[in-house]
Amino acid sequence: MIASLEGQPLPDAFVEEIALAFSHGGALARSKDFEFRAEQQQLAVAVAEALVGKRCLVAEAGTGVGKSLAYLVPAARFALQSGRKAIISTHTINLQEQLIRKDIPIVRKILGEELPAVLLKGRGNYLCPLRLRRAFEQSGDLFTSTENEELNRIREWAEGTKDGTLSDLDFQPSMKVWLQVCSEAHLCTARHCGPRGNCFFQEARKAAAEAKLVVVNHTLFFALLETGDSLENEKPSGFLFPNDFVILDEAHTLEQVAAVQLGLRVSQAGMRFDLQRLYNPRTRKGLLRSFRKSSALLAVEDAIKAADEFFGDLGHAAHFGEYSKEWRVRQPELVPNSAAEPLRRLWTEIDALAADVESETTRAELQDASRKLREAHGAIGCFLDQSGEDNVHWIERSGRDESLFSLHAAPIRVADKLRTLLFAPGKTCVMTSATLGVGDPLLGWFRGRVGAEDVPALCIGSPFDFQRQMKIRIWKTMPEPTAPAYGKALVEAIRAAVEASEGKAFVLFTSYRTMKNAADALRRHFEDRGWRLLVQGDGMPRHRMVEEFRKDIHSILFGTDSFWTGVDVPGETLSNVVVTRLPFAVPDHPLTQSRLEALEAEGANPFMEYSVPEAILKLRQGVGRLIRTAKDQGLVSILDNRILTKRYGRLFLDALPQAPVEVVG
Repeated sequence: MIASLEGQPLPDAFVEEIALAFSHGGALARSKDFEFRAEQQQLAVAVAEALVGKRCLVAEAGTGVGKSLAYLVPAARFALQSGRKAIISTHTINLQEQLIRKDIPIVRKILGEELPAVLLKGRGNYLCPLRLRRAFEQSGDLFTSTENEELNRIREWAEGTKDGTLSDLDFQPSMKVWLQVCSEAHLCTARHCGPRGNCFFQEARKAAAEAKLVVVNHTLFFALLETGDSLENEKPSGFLFPNDFVILDEAHTLEQVAAVQLGLRVSQAGMRFDLQRLYNPRTRKGLLRSFRKSSALLAVEDAIKAADEFFGDLGHAAHFGEYSKEWRVRQPELVPNSAAEPLRRLWTEIDALAADVESETTRAELQDASRKLREAHGAIGCFLDQSGEDNVHWIERSGRDESLFSLHAAPIRVADKLRTLLFAPGKTCVMTSATLGVGDPLLGWFRGRVGAEDVPALCIGSPFDFQRQMKIRIWKTMPEPTAPAYGKALVEAIRAAVEASEGKAFVLFTSYRTMKNAADALRRHFEDRGWRLLVQGDGMPRHRMVEEFRKDIHSILFGTDSFWTGVDVPGETLSNVVVTRLPFAVPDHPLTQSRLEALEAEGANPFMEYSVPEAILKLRQGVGRLIRTAKDQGLVSILDNRILTKRYGRLFLDALPQAPVEVVG
């Protein structure tokens, strides 16, 4: 161990140790799969320097760098030597599982030391045995016969499960049943559940407290960060634990995730669900039934009716476009707060019940229900008053017939919040991704969006030989997307592009409707050639679509937003990424709209300073699906001639890998 008298690693020695580990004769070279990559060593050294210097870092590392090991080895070594805990946060489940199942075990072998590491999920993913027992005791009042069958299956599963999380359950229970037995912040506490040693969340929490590496996702990270629901009581100069440090991988998603997490959302469906958990007038089941107090049950019925009327009023006040699911609210007090008084009456009834209950557990359940009603009441008030500074407010419609509504607010400038939360003096935050830049090696656009203007930047290219491995084809003769002939021309261009690789293609769309139309037009054509067509939204989950695509070498996958990023299909199966249109965000979403307006108010050009950079980043993500290993080869087919005809097109081309370009037509 290399350590100073204070127990902290000596900066120069630590950085040198990490550089050596990634060298030709270093610790990683002992693996037969190791291949020296100067880019990987460069990133590892930069991370090591940030850690010992208690500094932040923004680093782009192209595909093939071996980014995960480049930050895990220095993070693990530093955590072991300094006693500071490492938080590793990712956006996708795939990367989380790769870290826990593959990469961290490799790091253990490299270091030759015990390295306690845990994957921590949101509390609601864990079963609470105490709440499970209480649910059984009250099952007659809480559940229908069908729901009781689910409860029995959960109890059987609980006797054998190791981690007690929802993803380990071999069936999908109704949310009503699961939410009655999962961990809740004010019910499943260290004092009540911790000493028993059988509570899955409390055991996960203990494991996280003892671990050197804690893996989370961005949503959980920001939820814990913003609410202050610390995993330990104090966190001076830390994020989730005292004096910890964080590495945020897949950092290109941070602005969007943070905006959602740092905002508010109240849905009609969610409120109805919470109220019906208390008492459902139709089934006559619920938490309050056992108290046999008619005024409390009537208060629930009144609150359900008032909530539905309130959300109905919101829906009537909104003026949705024909295809739009969102409508921006620009003025406060859009509708009267007709839900406020019924919610207040209901939590008053619940508080009175809680005061008379002897059972501490039952009292906690009632107090938790009362707290949720107060939170919903407060969020509705904030939304109607538009009290949040620099927030945008909107209403969304959903449901099969789009008759359900939800209210939302989010900060327009996430950077202002993240600057303090992530980059305050004394904090160590490393942000990394394969795509952060939009043509600027200093990553200025991304840093500005997340409040990291003063954080050093590093841009490391990919070790792949794109001149040899990739060809870019651009369809010059495509009409503009607004032209009448566009739809027919797009179908023909997709057909030609996919035939060039005999299937084996991802076809990426920016519009669900355009994707469905193209699928309807081309399905028979592809199937006649024996090429299976997989289309997002046809009922198959995303991960299953990718698995089916992997198995069938000539298959074709049509996908929208979620397939542009985070999908890894190495090998011949994916030999062609077809980009149907440059991925400009539709400016009718209130959050996008408000960001553009904010830039315009500052005298900036919102199209060039937001729309174009964001689209470049997304295009780079989509194109990045193609070459995943040094052996991969393939085509990128761009069916949007604006990349050739518009002045901003050169910015897109310059941001793509330096591969041969062929213009078609």
